[in-house]
Amino acid sequence: MTTAPVAVWWRTAIACRCPRCGVGKLFNGVLKVRPICAYCGLDLGAHDSGDGPASLVILLLGAIVVGLAFWVEFRFNPPLWVHILLWPLVITPLALLLMRPLKAGLIAQQYHHRASEMGL
Repeated sequence: MTTAPVAVWWRTAIACRCPRCGVGKLFNGVLKVRPICAYCGLDLGAHDSGDGPASLVILLLGAIVVGLAFWVEFRFNPPLWVHILLWPLVITPLALLLMRPLKAGLIAQQYHHRASEMGL
């Protein structure tokens, strides 16, 4: 096991890295958390983000997209089918881009604030 300095939570969240060492990858695939950090051995299975990241993505994207939809509607006055085609193409990639770092950030915050309660 290699020791590393304690990582800054928001840097590890953006990079989707282990909250303890900041080096090991946090995810297997798109959103599945690895069971153990390959670099420092932290048990990542003990950290669960639950529905928090999804709720935050829904609230953030909802506010942004509704504002943009109003702007597009009143500025350009497009037919309804343009909205039906446009907004899923905007929302889907943004949701995927936001979900990983938000989930990593929530796991990092959980690690940094509850590590002593979990016996880590």
